[in-house]
Amino acid sequence: YAELGAMLPEAGGEYVYLRHSYGEASAFLFGWQRFIVAGSASIASLGAGLAIFLSAFLPLDAVWAERKFVLLGQTINWKFGSEQLAAVGVILLLTAINCLTVAFGGKVQSLMTLLKIAGIAFIIGGVFFASKTATWANLAAPQNANSSGGSLALGSAFGVAMLAALWGYDGWNNMPMAAGEVQQPGRNIPRALILGMIIVMAIYCLLNLSYFYALPFSDVVTSRSTQFRDALPVSAKAAQTFLGEYGGRLISIVFVVSAFGALNGSILSNARVPYAMAREGMFFSTMGALSNKTHVPIKGLIVQGIWSCLLALSGTFDQLTDCLLFASWIFYGLVTSSVFVLRRKMPNAARPYKTFGYPLIPMVFVLVAIALIINTLFTRPVESLFGLLLIAIGLPLYFYFRAQQRKGV
Repeated sequence: YAELGAMLPEAGGEYVYLRHSYGEASAFLFGWQRFIVAGSASIASLGAGLAIFLSAFLPLDAVWAERKFVLLGQTINWKFGSEQLAAVGVILLLTAINCLTVAFGGKVQSLMTLLKIAGIAFIIGGVFFASKTATWANLAAPQNANSSGGSLALGSAFGVAMLAALWGYDGWNNMPMAAGEVQQPGRNIPRALILGMIIVMAIYCLLNLSYFYALPFSDVVTSRSTQFRDALPVSAKAAQTFLGEYGGRLISIVFVVSAFGALNGSILSNARVPYAMAREGMFFSTMGALSNKTHVPIKGLIVQGIWSCLLALSGTFDQLTDCLLFASWIFYGLVTSSVFVLRRKMPNAARPYKTFGYPLIPMVFVLVAIALIINTLFTRPVESLFGLLLIAIGLPLYFYFRAQQRKGV
């Protein structure tokens, strides 16, 4: 991504890379998928996650409707209550903030990032230096752990766990979407991507290490999830080991700030993809219109916000993340393979940065992406098929916009 972003520093990121490597159809399907599935579902799931942390200190336990049903052998849990309304409210708030100016949205993002890192550092330091229950013995494998079911079942379970873990890192690809607004992109895009990911990986690994250092394995497993809705989040449990009874609520505030920052960044970056498509006549023209006052795609942000709110009301946090990650990794693998294609198609193009470990590292990435996609199709059929269906809807839209483009409309 650093090589592609430095070589093609245009607004739209992956949309631009796919257009140059595989043509307009693949680029359009990516942009459509990014708008209708990955980007909007990411915003929706972050809103849902933020509401979960808010529920630690606000009365958001009201549930007005709840249904459980089985589809394709998979149990689907749906509910509508105060948590869902809180998610919608924060999505609309941040959409409004990002309609002001790019600079203002960027300043909000920078502030949220600093607060997020400070909060995470507080948890890590508190666990390692002040926790009353922390012990390295907690990291030992639980006594009832076994690998029954064979290596294939174990590999499939690992794939499911990996998909969930990758959600924590999702968004690593967002920065090049605003490449057209970055100064000295040939230098700054590779630096931002590479150094940013190294820092994020170090922080996340230390944070997860602190959880398992502070808590027995059983406490981590039974933390807040779709299965254990009334339990505390794992971060809150870890905080209680050094802050006492009210530590969970205090740390929930930290993670509200964290989710708030991630949500703002997602809203800020994702609206740039349909904007880039509309500017080329391959999407609804209103999505490519910039405000005369704020110079941001306000109409695109509003449409994105409304659709994200509908998704937030339609599924749980886990279902939303599974759907968006499945759809995203189809195109992450395809975009990464563009490095091979563009080195052949555009051998003389200026490349301020070249992929480290080429061709081995991008090849491994593509193979892992394929394995994750296939595994998710079998283990999460509902979310996978829903994602594929939404992507497929983009095909007739592509031919429509292509025809309109040829007519000069």
